[in-house]
Amino acid sequence: MSDRTLTTAPAEASSRHVDAGDEGYSKDLKSRHINMIAIGGAIGTGLFLGAGGRLAGAGPSLAIAYAVCGVFAFFVVRALGELVLYRPSSGAFVSYAREFMGEKGAYAAGWLYFLNWSTTTVADITAAATYAHFWSLFTDVPQWVLAFIALAVVLTANLISVKYFGEMEFWFSLVKVAALSLFLIVGIYLVATSHDIGGHTPGLSNISDNGGLFPSGVLPMLLVIQGVVFAYASVELCGVAAGETENPEKIMPKAINSIMWRVGIFYVGSVVLLALLLPYTEYSGDQSPFVTVFDKLGVPGAAGIMNLVVLTAALSSLNSGLYSTGRILRSMAMSGSAPKFTGVMNKGKVPYGGVLFTAAFGIAGVGLNYFMPSDAFEIVLNFASLGILGTWAMVMLCSLHFWRRARQGRLERPSYRLPWAPYTQIVTLVFLVTVLVLMWCDGGVGRTTVLFVPVIGAALVGGWFLVRGRVAELAASRR
Repeated sequence: MSDRTLTTAPAEASSRHVDAGDEGYSKDLKSRHINMIAIGGAIGTGLFLGAGGRLAGAGPSLAIAYAVCGVFAFFVVRALGELVLYRPSSGAFVSYAREFMGEKGAYAAGWLYFLNWSTTTVADITAAATYAHFWSLFTDVPQWVLAFIALAVVLTANLISVKYFGEMEFWFSLVKVAALSLFLIVGIYLVATSHDIGGHTPGLSNISDNGGLFPSGVLPMLLVIQGVVFAYASVELCGVAAGETENPEKIMPKAINSIMWRVGIFYVGSVVLLALLLPYTEYSGDQSPFVTVFDKLGVPGAAGIMNLVVLTAALSSLNSGLYSTGRILRSMAMSGSAPKFTGVMNKGKVPYGGVLFTAAFGIAGVGLNYFMPSDAFEIVLNFASLGILGTWAMVMLCSLHFWRRARQGRLERPSYRLPWAPYTQIVTLVFLVTVLVLMWCDGGVGRTTVLFVPVIGAALVGGWFLVRGRVAELAASRR
């Protein structure tokens, strides 16, 4: 028997794992959709809105925080990419958790992901409503009304078909990339020519004359990492979309590899430019920092156009959240760990039950915007961060189990791999625990959020006891 037979036979046996949640989807997402979805996942609300408040708190050192978090976000999506090349699945890491960690692992991964996106949905509609208030036409419209309109528009498009989702996300992402590219070009020009911006001269003096790289010390930069993680919340989306993609083996590696340079250019580059253009004290959490720059620049209509772009970013993130949770919930429903109705699909081959279930939490967010319009974004951002940390941890745990099985000769890793395994997974898991500690050290809403971790854990345990009978029954029927 040849060496090739010895190595490939276990892989072929393992690859027979089939997730019932993968059946029934259309393969309508093309290469251009996946590439733009990958970009959209790397450019979200956390940059367009969140960067203002974080710049005001941490100063120019925010660029370091974005760079560090970006590296770990790339590790996560690269690990997921390896799993996708091994077996594409619309259930993504939930499906992989089921294969490598059993139904309990899939259950935990799915509901942590739902926690992430159900709260991010609230953050996105809150951000959209905040952006809309920039224009005088919407100033007197209550924030909760604008939040409801944003949710209704995106939900309608998401329910039609995956093709509509792909097209919407393609154009949303194209607008974001074009706008950020234009900002980078204009910003570099302003710095190079020392063009006056609201009484300030762009250049290194805006950093050196205002406390340097760490104007308030290193601690604020460390504490802001918890919010920066939220900025990368959608990087795993391309892994979910792989299940509805033609030829994922060719498309996914290119899309995932491009995330790293996008992070470097769009996130780190944008923050560095923002710090050079204006003193960090000129930014605030109430307005997108990009809008602040164009507002002070005094270019007629420029601030309004940039505000339209950041509104697009919020709607893009909302669009992605409804899409991905619908697919994840269907994968769980087919195994019995989510409500049965979340697995139902419509004529457009959209799991509308799961999409509507997520949207229902968006309705709760509309209520939050009614009662607490000024604090809504910060509250849900922290809870979304918990979901993100949990989701990323499950991806890396799946990757570890996958690596271990490959070492045992039970399967074969694809040529596209997470580098430096298993150390990469271990270091990333340590980083995620560190972020949780930083949330506690930050006090306030962050500490309160960490105090909810035992509550979330208890809810997961209690929920498992409620569904385990049905999970076992469905597993037995499949066997």
